[in-house]
Amino acid sequence: MPSLENSVTIISRNRVFPDQKSTLVDLKLSVSDLPMLSCHYIQKGCLFTRPHLPLHALLSHLKHSLSITLSHFPPLAGRLSTSSSGHVFLTCNDAGADFVFAEAKSIHVSDVIAGIDVPDVVKEFFTYDRAVSYEGHNRPILAVQVTELIDGVFIGCSVNHAVTDGTSLWNFINTFAEVSRGVKNVTRQPDFTRESVLISPAVLKVPQGGPKVTFDENAPLRERIFSFSRESIQELKAAVNKKKWLTVDNGEVDGVELLGKQSNDKLNGKENGILTEMLESLFGRNDAVSKPVAVEISSFQSLCALLWRAITRARKLPSSKTTTFRMAVNCRHRLSPKLNPEYFGNAIQSVPTFATAGEVLSRDLKWCADQLNQSVAAHQDGRIRSVVADWEANPRCFPLGNSDGASVTMGSSPRFPMYDNDFGWGRPVAVRSGRSNKFDGKISAFPGREGNGTVDLEVVLSPETMAGIESDSEFMRYVTKK
Repeated sequence: MPSLENSVTIISRNRVFPDQKSTLVDLKLSVSDLPMLSCHYIQKGCLFTRPHLPLHALLSHLKHSLSITLSHFPPLAGRLSTSSSGHVFLTCNDAGADFVFAEAKSIHVSDVIAGIDVPDVVKEFFTYDRAVSYEGHNRPILAVQVTELIDGVFIGCSVNHAVTDGTSLWNFINTFAEVSRGVKNVTRQPDFTRESVLISPAVLKVPQGGPKVTFDENAPLRERIFSFSRESIQELKAAVNKKKWLTVDNGEVDGVELLGKQSNDKLNGKENGILTEMLESLFGRNDAVSKPVAVEISSFQSLCALLWRAITRARKLPSSKTTTFRMAVNCRHRLSPKLNPEYFGNAIQSVPTFATAGEVLSRDLKWCADQLNQSVAAHQDGRIRSVVADWEANPRCFPLGNSDGASVTMGSSPRFPMYDNDFGWGRPVAVRSGRSNKFDGKISAFPGREGNGTVDLEVVLSPETMAGIESDSEFMRYVTKK
């Protein structure tokens, strides 16, 4: 296959404004927002087959749809501002978002998805390359790039990470797609309330010129999508759990996914309420439990444990070296009182699990999964408030990266509705991300296109470590062969 580098040409750049004036007051950045000021803009997008619409009509339609969508999400058409006291706000001033059109006349859809590694050209499907979120004081909070391929279209969104987390980002993209295909009453309205423990009087002091990313942006990396079928994940989870059950009222109830992968959960309000009631009924009353409860490890935590072991093995670390597996936890349903599931902004915390390389490799897969499960299960209201208090005592940007060479950071979620983004001519062929916030050990979890419990892991590693997990028999036995 010919080189795909420098295959994308920017044709135009326009500013799109909301079709209605914003009435929102300035929104104060929260304890979860502020640490992200040193992170790159999030870059996520969807690859589609070519729509049956002339290009000029498509671009006009998408601009109009974006304008309507921005009226539902006024912060994405705003700018950051810092008050004289040092507090950072999101000013909903209707300053607009960028809309970029680009051409990739030598690239087919198959070029993007067929290879083993994700091709570098995907990075060119996004604008604001390496933009740091603090720059939202002077540049748009959101930019959408539409790239025309020979037989497809890629719609890539770059959004300020101090303004949104994954839940908020995919809510916006889902709404953009709904508006594009003609939905009049959008499914989920964002909640801009700023009345929780996450809103703090603490001031984050930033260096002159703004904060910088905390990892080497130029380190050599490989990026690959590893796919896992529903069957292989079920097999993995069964191996981890060894067919344990949850015993309640002298009866056996299947514990699969009850606690599940709530570390990155994305449920609508009704589903979240039902799940919460189930959990509270099972675990909230002493008289409901007749025997000790053994909660089954979720499929996602089983998958994380598998990856933790494979990466640790591939890195050939000393047995005494402490390794860290970080998971981004959605705090919306964990706080008391709970936040609205559609709360707009960052409502995440990073939950670390520590173990020496020797422990990770000498213990079995279940032990590793147990450690992850315990860390996530313990991260409830009290722990969240403790993390907030710790940050308030020492406000700082989030140290994203792998400074000790022994860390893995898991982001995104297979529960995010990425493949629900039908803009009017069908579901995405694939979901991909840009260059932003990638370093050795950064993993992002996507749902598989087939749905039904399939998972894709976007794995970013040093070339040596990637080669190691590709030859790891324990890991690769569960990976779907291309």
